[in-house]
Amino acid sequence: MVRQLNTDAEPGSSYKFFLLARHGQGYHNVAELKYGTKAWDDHWAALNDDGELTWGPDPLLTSLGQQQVSTIRNGLTQEVALGLPAPQRRFCSPLSRALDTCDIMFEGTWQEYPRPVMVLEDCREENGVHTCDKRRSRSYIAGYKPHFSFEEGFAEFDDLWHPNTRETKGNVAQRARKVLEMIFETATDDTFITITSHEGFIHGFLTAAGRKVFKLPTGGIVPVLVKSTVHRSC
Repeated sequence: MVRQLNTDAEPGSSYKFFLLARHGQGYHNVAELKYGTKAWDDHWAALNDDGELTWGPDPLLTSLGQQQVSTIRNGLTQEVALGLPAPQRRFCSPLSRALDTCDIMFEGTWQEYPRPVMVLEDCREENGVHTCDKRRSRSYIAGYKPHFSFEEGFAEFDDLWHPNTRETKGNVAQRARKVLEMIFETATDDTFITITSHEGFIHGFLTAAGRKVFKLPTGGIVPVLVKSTVHRSC
């Protein structure tokens, strides 16, 4: 369908199909459920733990989170049996819960992939203050997921996270738009793209694509068809 849309598209326009996946439940999600969103945002999110739960920095998936992602994989496997081709490009947030989600989602789902998963800094969660959103070093990620690749210029340390300043939703939408523009500019012949990320980034992506934003549960996926049009000046 997407290829036909591109064949029929007017000059300067093209379409891509995106599958956006939110990571499975992480320990920070458990903490937010424990204390409630207001108390979480006002106090607990800036800490690493409460003496019982540890959620920062960069928490892993819970056992429920792993099960949620396995459910995504099972759903994809059913679609593969119906003829769904492998994604031509797979992008992922550098945070561990997204990295693990991406790994579980795609393990054995298709027999092979054209390219390894690429880690993109701009696909991370709404950034700052919350310790769960502070990423680990590039060296750590490279050792943790040696079969993943990195975008050019990916920094060794997380210089973007700030303990006192939280990114705005507008900021997230701006960097989601950067990701969209980069993909349309560099993956010109690719039509099926996946991004494994976070609710905040996915909301930013939907905003940048002119779509309605809605609540997405952990382990949720959103299919989005995006049209890009290049306006050339005379």
